[in-house]
Amino acid sequence: MRLSLPHSLSRRARLITGATALAASAALVVPAATATAQPAPKTFSATQLNQTADSVRTADVAGTAWYVDAESGKVVVTVDSTVSKAEIAEIKDEAGANAAALEVKHTTGKFSKLIAGGEAITTGGARCSLGFNVQDSAGTKFALTAGHCTNIGSSWSIGTTAGSSFPGNDYGIIRHSNPSAADGRVYLYNGSYQEITGAGNASVGQSVQRSGSTTGLHGGSVTGLNATVNYGADGIVSGLIQTNVCAEPGDSGGALFAGSTALGLTSGGSGNCSSGGTTFFQPVTEALSAYGVSII
Repeated sequence: MRLSLPHSLSRRARLITGATALAASAALVVPAATATAQPAPKTFSATQLNQTADSVRTADVAGTAWYVDAESGKVVVTVDSTVSKAEIAEIKDEAGANAAALEVKHTTGKFSKLIAGGEAITTGGARCSLGFNVQDSAGTKFALTAGHCTNIGSSWSIGTTAGSSFPGNDYGIIRHSNPSAADGRVYLYNGSYQEITGAGNASVGQSVQRSGSTTGLHGGSVTGLNATVNYGADGIVSGLIQTNVCAEPGDSGGALFAGSTALGLTSGGSGNCSSGGTTFFQPVTEALSAYGVSII
């Protein structure tokens, strides 16, 4: 005996079947999603990166600092708070076809040489910080500090200026009037000292410390090498170590070090030790070579 569905149920079943078929048919005509090919980011040769760095210098915007980051293939340009959008546009225009090689970063405050009236190593009413005590082959004792410091005076509280290089570089040397006072250590502003046994070159990512007469001891890391800083009317300095270590006026010339290794002399930067900042350092190895001296 054959069983049959009631007419109403049979019609409902047909409707459901039909709806299912329609849904299936509709599903068949939905276009499959396709991936859109993204253009590969443009890469720049070492020559193009150097040309781009040169174009930033040519733009001559005060309050800028830059270095070639070979790892990322970019020219990293750090701009302080005085640099306008229009000036950033000028830098990009100057870079022309290489503008995409620029990576612009912002930092608070204004880039300036770090010097103030007061004490520590002083000349007249100006104060700086001693970097490292050194000696020549004859055993004559000197102190290394920033060149923008030694530029402003020949007679210091610890001796007399024997050499100075700023701008372009930022190192200077003072001959000690009391050689026995030349201590080869760095003061840590907590009653203790760090022995310094030699000098070396900084590396990106390296943990470092800075000692200065205004803010004492602070630490951070190296963020860039071979940086160029445009201090405006004060001049342009190249070949600097860029860091996220804070500093303030009067810390100029102070020691940058990692453990027992001397690395640099405080040049300038922006920000402060309350909110943080960007600080640049003259590599100490260049100063040692220029004056033919070594760490005590």
